Amino acid sequence: PNGIIVGFDADSKCDPDYFEAIWAHFSRHPKSPAASIYFEHPLLGVDFEEGVYRAIVWYELHLRYYIDAQKWAGFPFATQTIGSSLAVRCRDYQAQGGMNRRKAGEDFYFLHKFTPLGHFGEITETRVIPSPRPSHRVPFGTGRAVQAALRQNGEWETYAPESFRDLRHFFDRVPDFFEASKSASGAILSTLPEPVQLFLESNKFNVKLAEIQSNTRQRCAFTNRFFKWMNAFMVMKFLHFSRDNYYPNVPVSEAARWLLSEAGMANPIPEDPAGLLAIYREKDRRKYAWR
Repeated sequence: PNGIIVGFDADSKCDPDYFEAIWAHFSRHPKSPAASIYFEHPLLGVDFEEGVYRAIVWYELHLRYYIDAQKWAGFPFATQTIGSSLAVRCRDYQAQGGMNRRKAGEDFYFLHKFTPLGHFGEITETRVIPSPRPSHRVPFGTGRAVQAALRQNGEWETYAPESFRDLRHFFDRVPDFFEASKSASGAILSTLPEPVQLFLESNKFNVKLAEIQSNTRQRCAFTNRFFKWMNAFMVMKFLHFSRDNYYPNVPVSEAARWLLSEAGMANPIPEDPAGLLAIYREKDRRKYAWR
């Protein structure tokens, strides 16, 4: 039951200390049910055309910005969900019903079974090197993203900073909903940005809030239960809602520079995607506290 199951793709590579680092994490953290593992796509080489390496810089920068911006906003379950870069304790794998059988996104849904359990880990002492190979096998993911980037003119785009600012405003107010009456909850909602208000209204927030309040007696339990509802999938739904109705996507370099500026990085912040990615990799590897 204490054995470890790892996810690793046949075309991925890893550092020599891969198994030792995974075993060390779960030995040091006996309550940890699962972990994501630090990764770096290859940015140079002869295995693929030059455009593939350029595309994977954009896409990996998007992935890191997307998760780190969630951390900056205060989402407690933000983590990378790369299928070739995950590890799960066997007993917890069984307790959560194993891997789902979705045709796409199974890694995202699978790992987020474990993030609300507590003690979810990020293993950064080793490195997985996933392939940037283009693919059309699934509707989204690395392979499909690289293929799409090869077809488009201009830089890869990602979610606008305004969407994460709105999320941060919302998440900062979550504790205030604990024990708030219906009228008090309405007053809090009225202070939130319009995209958040309309998104919550369309997802029956008042009904869900009442249910969460009725099943919790302590503020910490309330917050934990709240984010089991406002989970990673709901965050993604909000970002899509916000993108489609308020804030169009922006070039990934622009968004990445904004987040570094918000995090207090002194100028000059690099302009080029590769320079930005190097900074994000360094911050993620040392588990930088975005808040």
